[in-house]
Amino acid sequence: MHWDHRVGRRLKLRDLHILLAVTQAGSMAKAAKGLAISQPAVSRAIADMEHTLGVPLFDRSSQGIEPTQYGRALLKRGIAVFDELKQGVQDIEHLTDPTAGELRIASASGLSEGVVLAVINRLFRKYPRVVFHVVPCGPPAMYDELRERRVEFGFARKPEPAPEEDMAAESLFEDSLAVVVGMRNPWLRRRKIDLAELVNEPWTWPAPGTGLDLLVVDAFRASGLEPPRATVYADAINMRTRLAATGRFLAVVPASMMKFSTSHTSIKMLPVELPTTRRQIGIITLRNRTLSPLARIFIECAREVAKPLTKRF
Repeated sequence: MHWDHRVGRRLKLRDLHILLAVTQAGSMAKAAKGLAISQPAVSRAIADMEHTLGVPLFDRSSQGIEPTQYGRALLKRGIAVFDELKQGVQDIEHLTDPTAGELRIASASGLSEGVVLAVINRLFRKYPRVVFHVVPCGPPAMYDELRERRVEFGFARKPEPAPEEDMAAESLFEDSLAVVVGMRNPWLRRRKIDLAELVNEPWTWPAPGTGLDLLVVDAFRASGLEPPRATVYADAINMRTRLAATGRFLAVVPASMMKFSTSHTSIKMLPVELPTTRRQIGIITLRNRTLSPLARIFIECAREVAKPLTKRF
């Protein structure tokens, strides 16, 4: 295809907008209604694009329409085009008023309570008008959020092996899992505890089969112990910390959450090691995506916040 004469002068942003709307709506009639234009105008725009490109963009059936492989290829780039335009507008807004804007971040729950919260607290003092959206998720759901441009970057344990080809990961610090209890728990009187001593205690950690559950199980086995069943399986980290705060439960949480956050005054880490649970914590981004100024400021602040931890864990 000759870009200048066949495509470049014919394919417009409005056409890509219509293409996205039709795909999301599943029909041209619904897309037309959503765009507040006539259905013939939508049909004509799609037909003109198909004529210009020389390939069908949609498969039509009685159930509706679905993008073809050609349509999906154009959609993928179209989403990137609109994302870059949006970032351009945000760049202009930031240049005219660097204290305002919005930032969307993905984060695993434990990191939201730790490094992400610490960075937001620090930046809020400098940029009180910035709005932060924290989307709770980890890989692989995080990758979908990044590909669809619903978030700019994410915080997660770096996957092993390396993340998928279109993802980039920057290491921030090494984290491990920790055992926390309430301030009235008698185990806090001990200066050193062997993991074997805690096997029969009431535990709480994430659901069986999850990444953290597998790490906990491996930690017991690495210590030559048969892993116990948790009394309460809970993915919600605030539920685990509240159970620990009662003084009866031993909860498993990321150690960095206790290092970064000052809000967990009702719980404390026990002096016991969970071997084999150390993992690199990283910032996950979509390759070849231009980050907004706010995103770059957040990431730079995260590097500063995490710097002391590179020697602790």
